Amino acid sequence: MADGQGRFLETLSGRAVKTPPIWFMRQAGRYLPEYRAVRAKAGSFLDLCYAPELAAEVTLQPIRRYDLDAAILFADILLIPQALGQDVRFEKGEGPRLSPAFATAPEALPRFLDAAAKADLSRTLSPVYETVRLVRAGLARDKALIGFAGAPWTVATYMLAGRGVKDPSALRLFAYENEDDFARLMERLTSATADYLIEQGRAGVDAVQLFDSWASGLPEDFFRRWCLAPCEAIAERVKAALPGLPVIAFPRGAGPLYEAAARSPLFDAVGIDTGVPPLWAAERLSPQAVVQGNLDPLLVVRGGAPMLRAADAILDAFEGKPHVFNLGHGFVPQTPPEHVAELVAHIRERG
Repeated sequence: MADGQGRFLETLSGRAVKTPPIWFMRQAGRYLPEYRAVRAKAGSFLDLCYAPELAAEVTLQPIRRYDLDAAILFADILLIPQALGQDVRFEKGEGPRLSPAFATAPEALPRFLDAAAKADLSRTLSPVYETVRLVRAGLARDKALIGFAGAPWTVATYMLAGRGVKDPSALRLFAYENEDDFARLMERLTSATADYLIEQGRAGVDAVQLFDSWASGLPEDFFRRWCLAPCEAIAERVKAALPGLPVIAFPRGAGPLYEAAARSPLFDAVGIDTGVPPLWAAERLSPQAVVQGNLDPLLVVRGGAPMLRAADAILDAFEGKPHVFNLGHGFVPQTPPEHVAELVAHIRERG
């Protein structure tokens, strides 16, 4: 096992390889002209997510262009709230909008949860599983396929606010003041997310990642109860249903609490954000879990020597340790594709 699917999975099993496997968050996206062409053909963003042939095509585009070691399923973390019955739409230039926004309409949440308990997720999300099957059929055997979902806390922030928010502190207050309803929401999201990832695994993904994009700035007790514990419960169910399927946790912005995620026996790897010093992660996290990350995506916009120096610092920090090279967050739309090619070539030329 030395290439692609083998190298990626070998690394997730805890073994260091000479050249780390490479994939990138948002590797399929607006910075690629071929993605923009398919996106225009699809109509809306959600139409693209639910069109298996088109979603499979954009999933495969960065593999064809860069020969990366893993593809990541093209979908969105907000498919779960939509499948549970919340209205989800994407406004051009404004991002997602969800209604009702339960933080401003708390009386609607119990009714929503009663209805969500009966939602047929398997039917609504079946196009996603078909996308997985199409990608796996079109992906070379030496490439891995990563499935994913949003972590319950991050998905809940969108459901409560009705949109993405830069400061979720008001949503934390909602959780404190509406503890019973919030706990019910988190339980439903945890169950639905586990079901979703299990079905992705059955359809053919080789690993899954939980994106907790709003895990920063949380009190330790809150983080452990509403970020870490739900993700562990999901991983436990996934591993019970599909023994051997690796689970990657990405609690972005967790700071020193990354150590709690790394120590969990339920996560095979932990993704780290751009604010984590690679040497600290190599010293404190690598003995506990495989580390994934963490180049600043804005350095890929810059390209050239600054990008390559930062990549070298990451590679040097994790030399001899199991490490998946990635970003600390996703590519931004203004990323020049040729800079990505330069980065991949540099990592592989190092050996």
